[in-house]
Amino acid sequence: MRIHAVHHLQQARLARASKPFNARGAKLKRCQYCQVSLEFCFCAHQPSTESSAAFLLMMFDTEVLKPSNTGRLIADVIPETYAYLWSRTEPHPEMLALLEDEQFQPFIVFPEHNVEEKERVVHNVEMVEGKKPLFIMLDGSWREACKMFRKSPYLSSFPVLSINAEQVSSYIVRKASKDYQLATAEVAAMVLDLYGEEHTSKQLELWFDVFKEHYLCSKQPLKMSERNAAIKKMQAYQAQFESNIPTST
Repeated sequence: MRIHAVHHLQQARLARASKPFNARGAKLKRCQYCQVSLEFCFCAHQPSTESSAAFLLMMFDTEVLKPSNTGRLIADVIPETYAYLWSRTEPHPEMLALLEDEQFQPFIVFPEHNVEEKERVVHNVEMVEGKKPLFIMLDGSWREACKMFRKSPYLSSFPVLSINAEQVSSYIVRKASKDYQLATAEVAAMVLDLYGEEHTSKQLELWFDVFKEHYLCSKQPLKMSERNAAIKKMQAYQAQFESNIPTST
């Protein structure tokens, strides 16, 4: 299992907390990494993937502490994922340096109907040669994401990648107020597909399913015959994908 930026950010946020963070199911003994019940920990199945994209998770204060957060799933799948707590007045210097790094081409992933400057909106990932995409995800509740978008002047010069999500969110762990408000991991999978990394997109989608299955097991355990269905589906997809990769001669 790979320890990543979200794990480190979570530990740093816990270290500076003045009192315990009590989410729903606070009495449950959770894995510190996948955040589900220890009995249903799925860390051992974390996929090994490659991607030419990078992600920046800008997380709203306690979002990194919530067991229901799906931003960590992006970091599980995408090796180059960065994570920082959002601040309107004191953005992290490392994050600002990352945004100014010449190797990256940043895109803010956000729906266009909430963007006043329509000229900033793009619907395709058109890359400058020699650059790597840096997809900026505003990770929090819908209201928090809107606040981060409006009150982050250091993001105002970047294009806004709008995903026209016609699908209804499958995230039943933490229901959004509107059907079109997808979970962070769901949106990231769509971004990867739009970028042309269909395989990595599918891996993230399947990993999201694994998380949902195990999270819900922690709340209402499934029958033994029903457990690990999402893991088996993910493993079957990976085996099929690898069987179709041409062997070198």
